[in-house]
Amino acid sequence: MLPWDDLQSFLAIARHGTLSAAARALGVMQTTMGRRLAGLEARAGARLLAKTPGGYVLTPAGEAVLGNVERIEAEALAVERRITGGDIRLEGVVRVTTVEILAVEVLTSAFAALQRAHPGIRLEVAADARSLSLARREADIAVRLARLTQNDLAVRKVASLGFGLYASAAYLEQHGPPDFGAGAPGHSTILNPSEGMHLPEMAWFTALTHQARPAVRHNSRYGQRAAAEAGMGLAALSRFMGDPTGLVRLPTPTPAPRRDVFLAVHHDIRHTPRIRAVTEVIATTLRAEAHRLAPGD
Repeated sequence: MLPWDDLQSFLAIARHGTLSAAARALGVMQTTMGRRLAGLEARAGARLLAKTPGGYVLTPAGEAVLGNVERIEAEALAVERRITGGDIRLEGVVRVTTVEILAVEVLTSAFAALQRAHPGIRLEVAADARSLSLARREADIAVRLARLTQNDLAVRKVASLGFGLYASAAYLEQHGPPDFGAGAPGHSTILNPSEGMHLPEMAWFTALTHQARPAVRHNSRYGQRAAAEAGMGLAALSRFMGDPTGLVRLPTPTPAPRRDVFLAVHHDIRHTPRIRAVTEVIATTLRAEAHRLAPGD
């Protein structure tokens, strides 16, 4: 039989396109990925992936077996989830994926309390916008600002985030209050990268500032806040990031949107004690922070 590690490496390279990205996804060395691919192709007697200037692409032989290997992966992951679901220990690794601002500003203290209560639980937190798969065990728990729709997940709303428009006092002294009714002409804005402009808060922001000049695009909410504090322009920030600073929250003619926060875990592992301990501390913490996350004023 072909080793599962080699087949898993083949899938990772096919999905990510490079040895380095595939190695990061599986948590192994890049040289290991290359060695596994070479060994798999030698045992199979066929080239499965071809290296091109743009990365690895499937050969006809690779395309022919891709679906079979994906089904093997699905069964292997199902076995792993069944075994994990029956694990009654309050110890082991729990992988959490969430956005950076929630991980840093809200959940860190909760995770510290969890670790003190259950030192055998080891957390791995992926604090970024990547959509890690719970089905493929890339993460065990997801805390996201959009509902995950896969049928095999248990998903619940645990909080909401409120937003506001902010600027520094020095910026407003220099440029004056923005006229949002006219699209804020004469002002500058701090925006998401282009791929993040579809988000509700950005759509609301750009509707109010369509005559303003984009000053900077930043993929970090902390970077956007820092840019606003430096006087670079107007920024749309979550209330719990903007309110405690020295930034001025600006009145707007239309109310800011709210975004719901969802907690998701795979059905097969949701009752595992260590998974349940982490999901409950996340849910309890976010509910306790409801007023700070989405103030009523």
